[in-house]
Amino acid sequence: MSEQRFTLDDLTRILVEAAGADEAAPLDDDILDTTFGELGYESLALLETGGCIERELGIALDDDTLSDALTPRELIHTVNERLAAARAA
Repeated sequence: MSEQRFTLDDLTRILVEAAGADEAAPLDDDILDTTFGELGYESLALLETGGCIERELGIALDDDTLSDALTPRELIHTVNERLAAARAA
């Protein structure tokens, strides 16, 4: 099985699909350490994004995981940890 990695490109694609894009905070800049709030994504948008990630990658992300990940870097890291755990199982 090849090692699948979740990337910033994956996250930005899913964010736009799930919650739309805020033109005030373009997703093509260096956003890894910008909070989701600063990017215009509130908790409901992140829950929808989490659901899309779960369906696409076949992993589970609980609500606390999504609320604890304040930046794209943190969410990407968590998703990749879950992918690695699923591969190891």
